[in-house]
Amino acid sequence: MKSYRVQIGSLWRDLPVVEVAPGTSVALFNMLGDTEATEQAAALLASKIPPTVQVLVTPEVKALPLAHAISRISGLPYIVIRKTQKPYMVHPVVREVISITTGKPQLLVLDGLDVPKIQSHRVAIVDDVVSSGGTLTSLSEIIGSVGGDVVAVLAVFTEGAERPEILSLGHLPLFH
Repeated sequence: MKSYRVQIGSLWRDLPVVEVAPGTSVALFNMLGDTEATEQAAALLASKIPPTVQVLVTPEVKALPLAHAISRISGLPYIVIRKTQKPYMVHPVVREVISITTGKPQLLVLDGLDVPKIQSHRVAIVDDVVSSGGTLTSLSEIIGSVGGDVVAVLAVFTEGAERPEILSLGHLPLFH
């Protein structure tokens, strides 16, 4: 299997190159279960957080350990935007997104109980990889719709088109 080598701080990882759509492959970065990579990435990204940020927001699953570690290092609270609506959620705020890695519509859901933690606050979005920007756009829409202000985006890697507005540790190419 083809792989792509990346560096995260002092660590090196060989990412498998996998097809996500006909004719398009990505270097698949998955931090889940990789404590060393998560901790190194969190420390490096925490040092990039603008001083005006008051809260971190992350999409559920792959970026969750990263947001937790950044929160622990920075002292900033974090909110998780879920990918499914749960019966216990109060007045959830919902957006649909199509991610390059799934190719299918997904929901992004903010529990209404978390709205006051974002409303009138300056927010940094935390994600593992930002590629097409679909998830990022939907997260920004949710945050804006409840009165939050996205002032930074932190990601371990950007992918595809260069994204200089994102505070990242590196860039992954798309493979065609």
